[in-house]
Amino acid sequence: MSKRDFYEVLGVSRSAAQDEIRKAYKKLARKFHPDVKPADPDAEKKFSEITEAYDVLSDEDKRKKYDQFGHGFRGGGGGGSGGSPFQGFGGGAGGDSFDLDDLLGGMFGGGGRGGGSPFGGGRRAQPRPQKGADAKADITIPFTMAAEGGDYSLSVQQGSKSERLSVKIPAGIDSGQTIRLAGQGGPGVSGGPAGDLLVTIQIAPHPWFRRDGANLLVDIPLTPSEAALGARIDVPTLTEGLVVLSVPPGTSSGAKLRLRGKGVRNAKTGDRGDQFVVLKIVLPKELSDEARSLYQQLSELPTVDPRDGLWT
Repeated sequence: MSKRDFYEVLGVSRSAAQDEIRKAYKKLARKFHPDVKPADPDAEKKFSEITEAYDVLSDEDKRKKYDQFGHGFRGGGGGGSGGSPFQGFGGGAGGDSFDLDDLLGGMFGGGGRGGGSPFGGGRRAQPRPQKGADAKADITIPFTMAAEGGDYSLSVQQGSKSERLSVKIPAGIDSGQTIRLAGQGGPGVSGGPAGDLLVTIQIAPHPWFRRDGANLLVDIPLTPSEAALGARIDVPTLTEGLVVLSVPPGTSSGAKLRLRGKGVRNAKTGDRGDQFVVLKIVLPKELSDEARSLYQQLSELPTVDPRDGLWT
């Protein structure tokens, strides 16, 4: 089978400038390189054809002879039987020199198939840099730190050495959420970056408070007389100490009174949730004779039955 015209192979006109020829070759080489299309049995043949065409047309002397004598310009009637079709690439006689990384955008890690450049550069493939493996850790932080934010000191083992890391805890974090510490995981491969450390958060319970999203709840005991007559009582807050709360007369057990803006802080907005005071009426386990007498008198006074009509 006769060879195709080199200008036709590259898809350029016979008057094409060198820059146009070079661009046409690079575009076709990227498309038909055997490493790009390993499943195409004709890729190597097409790549050899376009490479030979560029070898000739990129060299002014060879191009003039080709324009005058066609494929037989080399002598021997074969047109290229005297050397590698890759001659002239990576330091051969004539033509521009291409690097495979430059041609294919480094997609093969610096080398061609089999570890060397098909253009004669002889450069061995280098392993791709890879990010190290991520590591994991679980920590339990204080209740107040989870609500307000802060810094937690974490000890990690790096090989044979123990290292202290500071974990920035954002305000309002919940149990089960994860904080990523970049570059504190396993070492990278072939110069790649280290992996990350993924820190999963657990929150220690508080002796008084519990959370409901951004809100705080605290149970406060009341005496029966405080609930009936009303009272002013001291109530703890998470960050402001004790505050005075007014309990209205006739308050039932389980009632919730709101302290606005004394809940959990939102790290993004700076806003706070609320604190709810859950009132619990508590009776003494043992009554004095005087107290028992007074409760007896109280029970004899006319009053509304709280269960009246409840079960009908």
